[in-house]
Amino acid sequence: QVQLVESGGGLVQPGGSLRLSCAASGSFFRINTMGWYRQAPGKERELVATVTSGRITNYADSVKGRFTISRDNAKNTVYLQMNSLKPEDTSVYYCNADIQSWLGNSEYWGQGTQVTVSS
Repeated sequence: QVQLVESGGGLVQPGGSLRLSCAASGSFFRINTMGWYRQAPGKERELVATVTSGRITNYADSVKGRFTISRDNAKNTVYLQMNSLKPEDTSVYYCNADIQSWLGNSEYWGQGTQVTVSS
């Protein structure tokens, strides 16, 4: 059973910073691409950022220059450093990972963590 567990969400003022973490646990051989998505009320889930196993990154235009995604392969963990936060960044943030196990390649999601940017 593979699980993704997120942490680090919360309430922050505009212009502030937060760091999200997501750790993968369970039985698997390899973690391929990891990423963060977000979903605001009444909106579709959207990509925020991804990072490959080779640390190639991709960002949504709306977060470029403000957010940084990174990963620690030894800890099976992906991070999202969010700076210069704006009210429109308010969403539930979900961790996502493409993981290879004895079942083959599967996509996994975390439970979500709330990020609220408000004064």
